[in-house]
Amino acid sequence: MSFLLKTRSESDQPKSPSSEELQQKIVQVRGLLGSLTAEMPVFLSDTTIRRFLRARNWSTEQATKSLKETVKWRRQYRPESICWDDIADKEYEGRRAYIAEYLDAKGRSILVTKPTIKGRVSGKEQIKHFVYLLESLAMNSADEQEEHVTWLLDLRGWSISSTPLSTSRESMHIVQNYYPGIIAVAILSNTPRIFESFWKVIKHFLEAKMNEKVKFVYTNNPESRKIVSEMFDMDQLETAFGGRNSITIDIDHYAERMRRSDLARGVLSIQTDINLISGHH
Repeated sequence: MSFLLKTRSESDQPKSPSSEELQQKIVQVRGLLGSLTAEMPVFLSDTTIRRFLRARNWSTEQATKSLKETVKWRRQYRPESICWDDIADKEYEGRRAYIAEYLDAKGRSILVTKPTIKGRVSGKEQIKHFVYLLESLAMNSADEQEEHVTWLLDLRGWSISSTPLSTSRESMHIVQNYYPGIIAVAILSNTPRIFESFWKVIKHFLEAKMNEKVKFVYTNNPESRKIVSEMFDMDQLETAFGGRNSITIDIDHYAERMRRSDLARGVLSIQTDINLISGHH
């Protein structure tokens, strides 16, 4: 398996609209969404619409379709109301998947997942935690329409029990359909040979755009190390990914950081409203 999957050439990429054309497309999408924009004004911001347009090759029809499906999902799942203290077994699960405190060389946020650490909660709770992280990344970004997240996956010692197919499929569905355009690159680190057959299955659930963002790197491969060193500050990057940072995550410090993040995106006020509506005090 090659350590780096090539991306499409620039000539294959759909042409970006001018700022004036883009604004016209946003207005068109708002018109097609109708009353939904009033129902979810925070989510259906211009930046979110731009992100969906970019992810759907600037098609107003496809972007609107995706946004309508996402609104339907958000009504039911309510990702905007999930906070750190809702996460099951958070002190443990927070070591399996977390948002790093440092950024990559391009200033992108870093999502770290370590599926080889055995989960202690149900697949449903793991998905909830994953959605919480995606929501935090999407809604706390200063420029949420850009591909502003680098996803690092530590797969050393991976086995089929590490990531059940059903959980992987659902995770990919959520990323691609409800949070399109936030992942810039996904780095799969130190995949064992057994992962190849699993990857062949997973690839069928990936959109072409997502597939192009996947890179395989190996910490004992010189060319991989060169690519990683150009993307990250090696003093900050964890040793699992070839960096020099051997300090494990301080879960108490991380918990405080995530609570501040929750506050910034207004989760606590949303929960207060929910409690008032449901009669809880």
